[in-house]
Parts: sequence; C-alpha cells; structure tokens
Amino acid sequence: MRCSLAHLTLVLTLAAITSMPPAAALAQSPLPVTRSTLVPFDASPFPYRGVVPKTGKPFLDVAEGERRGRNAPRGGVLWEDTTYSDRRVLIVIPRGFDIRKPALIVVFFHGNGATLSRDVRNRQQVPRQIVASGLNAVLVAPQFAVDAADSSAGRFWEPGAFAQFLAEAADRLTRLHGHARARAVFERAPIVIAAYSGGYHPLAFVLSVGGATERIRGVLLLDALYGDHDKYLDWLARKPEAFFVSTYGPLVKLQNEEFRKQLTDRGIGFTTSFPPHLVPGINAFLDVGAEVKHNDFVTLAWSADPLKVLLSRVPGYVRR
Repeated sequence: MRCSLAHLTLVLTLAAITSMPPAAALAQSPLPVTRSTLVPFDASPFPYRGVVPKTGKPFLDVAEGERRGRNAPRGGVLWEDTTYSDRRVLIVIPRGFDIRKPALIVVFFHGNGATLSRDVRNRQQVPRQIVASGLNAVLVAPQFAVDAADSSAGRFWEPGAFAQFLAEAADRLTRLHGHARARAVFERAPIVIAAYSGGYHPLAFVLSVGGATERIRGVLLLDALYGDHDKYLDWLARKPEAFFVSTYGPLVKLQNEEFRKQLTDRGIGFTTSFPPHLVPGINAFLDVGAEVKHNDFVTLAWSADPLKVLLSRVPGYVRR
C-alpha cells in the first residue's frame, strides 16, 4: 500500500508527540538555569513604625516636616526614606534545584552597611555559595537597614512576623520557580538561617518570637555573636534537635567564650572542633584566628567560601 507524503508526515509527527515527556514532568524536572530576582515583600522587615523593644520608645523618633527618621545608636539621624524603606528581598533558586527531592530554604541576614545587590549578591557572593554547596536549597535574603550602621530588626521584632515573611517567601519562590507544585515544597521546607555580623540581632528575635521555630533546623553565625545571648540560649534549650554553629575571629572572641560558659551553666553541650556533619543537636564553635578580616569573613575565613563549606556539611539535601 502506498501512502501519501502528507499521511507519512502526520504519522511521524504523532509519533514524535507521543514520545515526548508530559509537560508536567518537564516542569518538575531540575531547573536548567539559576533563577534570581530582587522583589518587594509586604512582610519585609522595613518600613517599620512600631517601637524599639528594649526601650519601648518609637523607632522613628525624629521628624523634619513630612520626613521621619531615627536617632541612630552610633550617632546621627538615619532617615526612613533612605534607610528604612527598602522592601526588597533577594530570592535565588539554583540551577539543578529539584522539587522532587528534600529541599531547604537558606535565609541570610546581612550585617551593617550593606545592600542586597552590592554586598550580599556581588561582594559576598552568597547566591554563588548556595549553588556551590551542592544542596537542594534556595536562598531568601531580606534587606534590613540600607547601607547603615544599624542592626535593627524592624518588623522582625514583632511576634509572628517571621512566619508571615516565610509564608510570603513560599509564594514568591513558587512564582520564580514556575510550577504550582513547588508551593507545597516551599511552604514546608526546613529553614537554615545564616547571619553575618549585625545580622545577629534580627536573628535573635526571629528565634525568640518569630513564630516559625518548628521549621528552623539550624543556625549559622559568621562573626556575629555580639549579643542577645539570652535569646540564643533560650532557643537552644527549647530546640535541642537543631544545630548551632558560631564561627568567629577576634572581634567576637570574648562574646563566644562567655556564651560557651553560659551553655555549660545550663548543661548544654558543645564542641570547639569543626564537625564533619551538621546533624541535630550539634553545637559548635570555631575560632578562625586573628588574621581573618571581619569585612571579608563571608568570603574568606578559615577557608574560601565559608558559607558554602558550612552548608555542604548539612546532610540529607543533596542536589546532585
């Protein structure tokens, strides 16, 4: 039997279509490229019009016409419109991320004098370190005070605010990923929070009143244990199954030594050796020595890319 060219073309086309994987399967496959965006959040730390918990006084205590500002702890006035109004959050889903595998959300709290694009993304290379860690993890990094010497937590001082932030992050991550089934992954994924320098203060309140304690699997401090010891101690007592790692240089050496004494007084164990795996219940302190520069700590401490090194020791979330 002879068939026409048109008939043969139709048969070949149907064969090709039926051999293709379903669109849903393609959408759920590992991402072919890293996806990254800076997006405004409604549940961002700033703007903030509440009070400072320690003093009970208004956070914005300066007015100049319609402009509002704050008498900064280190002197001078920091204005709301330039310092405390950036709602943006850096979110990154790395190439190879797979919603079919166990996943983590890494939340990064920057230090003083920082912006998300110039410092967190470009100078400290936090997104690249997440990708290089090999974890099936995404990054969520909120902007706090913009390029200012201020560790204020803003809305993260408020009970339950961090849980609201995570709920919005799940929505934003789902949109960035592009598949509706990713939402369930991002809504329940465990959280690891990494804080550098002044990021210690927002983190302390997140652990204390943030409302998402059950999802927080571990804490990584990068030259950051400056204070709020009581909140960290209380969290460790309430969450013995989490891991806690403090890496530090000379600037916070004394604070880390004092914190270890407080842990001993509470009967909470710790190690001063670098654990091969960050498993539940590990509390570790790593003195990286006096030669490390604080400003370079996120990219060069005891090794290059310390955040990558720490994250790579979290078991159970291999991306590749």
